[in-house]
Amino acid sequence: MTEPAPRFRNCAPFSSLALAPLFAVLLGSAFNIWYNVTRIQPLLTPDQHEKFIGGILWYNLIAYPPLIACWLWLVFSLSKPYCCLREEMNQSLTVDEMERLRRRVLNLPWYGTSICGFGWLACAPALCFALRLSEDPVAPMIDFQIVISILIAALITTTHAFYIVEILTQKFLYPVFFKDSKPYETEGGIILSLRGHGILWTLSIGFCPIVSLLLLEYAGYGEQSFAFKAAVGGLGIAFGLGSAFLLSKLVVDPIHKLRDAARAVASGDLDTRIDLLRADEFGPLIDEFNHMVSEVKEKQRLQETFGPHVGQEIAFQILERDPGLGGELRVVSVMFCDIRNFTARSFVTGPDKIVGLLNLFFTDMVEIVEKERPLHGGETSPGGMVLQFLGDGFMALFGAGRKPEVSAETAVLVAEEMLEHLEAFNRRVIQLGHDPLAIGIGIHTGPAVVGSIGSPRRMQFTAIGDTTNVASRVEGLTKAVGVPLLFTKGTADRLPETFQFSPLPPQRVKGQPEPIEIFTTWIEEQQNQAMMS
Repeated sequence: MTEPAPRFRNCAPFSSLALAPLFAVLLGSAFNIWYNVTRIQPLLTPDQHEKFIGGILWYNLIAYPPLIACWLWLVFSLSKPYCCLREEMNQSLTVDEMERLRRRVLNLPWYGTSICGFGWLACAPALCFALRLSEDPVAPMIDFQIVISILIAALITTTHAFYIVEILTQKFLYPVFFKDSKPYETEGGIILSLRGHGILWTLSIGFCPIVSLLLLEYAGYGEQSFAFKAAVGGLGIAFGLGSAFLLSKLVVDPIHKLRDAARAVASGDLDTRIDLLRADEFGPLIDEFNHMVSEVKEKQRLQETFGPHVGQEIAFQILERDPGLGGELRVVSVMFCDIRNFTARSFVTGPDKIVGLLNLFFTDMVEIVEKERPLHGGETSPGGMVLQFLGDGFMALFGAGRKPEVSAETAVLVAEEMLEHLEAFNRRVIQLGHDPLAIGIGIHTGPAVVGSIGSPRRMQFTAIGDTTNVASRVEGLTKAVGVPLLFTKGTADRLPETFQFSPLPPQRVKGQPEPIEIFTTWIEEQQNQAMMS
C-alpha cells in the first residue's frame, strides 16, 4: 500500500477538524427544524411564517459566514506550524510561539463550542425580532417556544461539537504539538476534567428531554401534546446515547489501554508503553504508568547485568532497598566454605590452571547455594546468596531475603549437598589432571547487620557482626576436628525436630570467652569418602 502524499497527509487532519462541528450543527438543526414545524409553525399566521423563514435565512447569511470564517482561521492557522513540526523544522518557532500554539490546540474544543453556542443563542432574539416585523399579533408563548427550541438545539450542538473536536485534536494534533512536552503541564490551557466530562454528558442527556418537557408542561400544552413530549424524550435519549459514545472514546478507551498494558507487564513484557497524550487526569496517570514500567525494566536490566557479579539475590536485595549506605539487624545463617591445602597446591600449579579449577568449583557450588530446594516440612526454600569469594573459598548468607525463618535448615541442606556433589566434582577434576579437592564448611546462625557498607562511591553488600566471625572460626575448626561440616548451637536450635545431627565436643575459638558447642550431620561413612587431607 502506497503512502499518502505529504500534502494530503498534512491537510487531512485540518479538513476533519474544520468539518467536525458540522455534524453537530446538522444534528441540532434537524431537531430545531422538526420542533419548529411541529410546535411553532402551527402558531404562525402566513405573514408571520414568511417573516419567520426570512429571519432564518437572513440570520444564516449574516451570522454564520463570520463564525465559520473564525473557526476555519482557528483551525487552518495551525497547519503551517503543524507541517514544520512534522518535518522537524521547529527551530523557526520560539518558545513563546510554541506555548501559544499548544494553548490554542488545548483550547480548540472550547473555541468550537463557543462559536457553535454563540451561533445558536444569538438566533433566538433574531427570530423573535423577525416575528415582530409582521403586523399580525404574536401568539402567546411563541417566544418561549423559540427559546426552548434554540436552547435544546444549542446544547445538542455544543456537547457533540466539544467531544468530536476534542477527540480529533487528541488524535491528530497532540502527537505533533506535544512531541516533547506534556499537555497537562501547558499553562493557559482550559482542561475539562473527567468530572467535567461527566457533568457535560449529564447536561446533554438530562437537559434535552427533562428540562424541555418541564418547560412544555409550564407552557400549558397538557395531554394533547403527549406524543410530542414522548418524541422529545426519545430524541433526548438518542442524543444522550450519541454523546455517551463520544464520551466513551475519551474515557473508556484509555482505561482499556491501561488495562491491556498492565496485563502485558504482568506477563513479562517490559517494553510496553502507552503512547497516548492526554490533558486531563489520564495524562499524568499514563505518564506515571510508563515511568513505573521503565523503572521496573531498568531494575531488571541492572539485576541481569550485575547479578553475575554480585549474585542474583544480592542484586534483587539492593534494588529493593534504599541504595544508600546502612543495613538492618536480622537473624541470618552465615556459611564459610574453604578448599583445603589450596595454598600448597598453588605453588605447584600454574596460575591459569588454578583460576580454571576455581571457576569450575565456584560454578558448581554457587548453583547449589542459590537454587531453591524442598525442606523437611514440605516448604520450599529460596536458597542463599554468595556474598563474596575469598580466594580459595566463599562466604554465603541465608535468611537475608525471603523466608528468613528457614535459614538454618537451608544452610545445612546446602552444605550437605555441596559435600555430596564434591565426589562427582572430584571425578571430573581427576580427569582434567588435577588432584581431588577437600573442603570445610562452617555455619553459624545469629543476629547480624545486613546491608551495604563502604563509601558512597564503592559499596559492598554483606553481613557484619559476631555471627559472621563465629561462622568463619567454625569453618576453621573443620580440619582440626576432622569433620568437613560443622555448625553451632545457634544453628542446631533452629533446625526442625526431624533433622538428624550429632553433637561434638565443644571447642574454643578465638574471640569467644567460652567454648562453643558444635554439631554435624556428616556421619562416619560419608566422612571417610569426602574428607581428604
